[in-house]
Amino acid sequence: MLDRILTGLFLLVILGAGGFYLLTMPQRLNAATLAEVPAGDATKGERLFWAGGCASCHAPAKAKDDDLPKLGGGAPLETDFGTFHAPNISPHPVDGIGGWSFADFANAMQRGVDPAGRHLYPAFPYTSYVNMQLTDVADLWAFLQGLPEVEGKAPSNELTFPFNLRRGVGLWKLAFLGNGEPAVDLPADVPEAAHDGQYLVEGPGHCGQCHTPRSFGGAGGLELSQWLAGAPNPEGEGRVPNITPSPSGIGGWSASDIAYYLESGFTPDFDSVGGAMVDVQENMARLPAEDREAIAAYLKAIPAVERDAGAAEASPSD
Repeated sequence: MLDRILTGLFLLVILGAGGFYLLTMPQRLNAATLAEVPAGDATKGERLFWAGGCASCHAPAKAKDDDLPKLGGGAPLETDFGTFHAPNISPHPVDGIGGWSFADFANAMQRGVDPAGRHLYPAFPYTSYVNMQLTDVADLWAFLQGLPEVEGKAPSNELTFPFNLRRGVGLWKLAFLGNGEPAVDLPADVPEAAHDGQYLVEGPGHCGQCHTPRSFGGAGGLELSQWLAGAPNPEGEGRVPNITPSPSGIGGWSASDIAYYLESGFTPDFDSVGGAMVDVQENMARLPAEDREAIAAYLKAIPAVERDAGAAEASPSD
């Protein structure tokens, strides 16, 4: 009888391990679809580079001007789950992504899978990049290939258990990756610019990754019912502000106020941008004016959401 019980338990363990292996296998983009994507345009890719804030994570800490395109890895991101280190994404053939193909890059961007078939942690915001058009991913790829090669690999991530079990990210993706569905449905009568802004905010700009709270104590997916309504700072200090058109958000700002803030860093009250938003604003200032205006139109069109009752106030200038 004991032998039968032990045999049964052994089989359950084997089946469970097999099921876990199958469920957590990396899922790549369709190879035939990728093969049909035309070669990217580096000039268009530069716009996406700034919209996505690539330098904010992958350039040296506090980099300015000529150092911004040197993407050897930036300052560590310290979170409740451990410390993440942004990798070298310069075109260096060994230390960076110079040895990657476009398919490798697209799968990292939209499936969170590296060329070796390992899951990437969602500190890299591929759950937003999944909303991008593949032609835009190709444009960004073309731009990155023309940047300076930087030697040196970033340190490995330093994560606590169980978050250091990379294979488990596959289960997280099953629940939260999605397939590029819009975060919110815009009203039918919004200006066309708001739809352009939706693409920038929900896709390359990945604004929701910081401004929207997450389920399961911050370890889950974005709470779309609280889209852009503010969230705990992932680095543990303060709170990322509400940027919906509500009284506790930026409801008192006009679309022109928002666009001007993204260009200049000044709020309607003549306060100035601060904190992590400094890099974001400086990136947005490099975009064409119509992009900032589109983002503003989108932020005025989304549902107004009040902050959680127990959350401390935060200003968009923080």
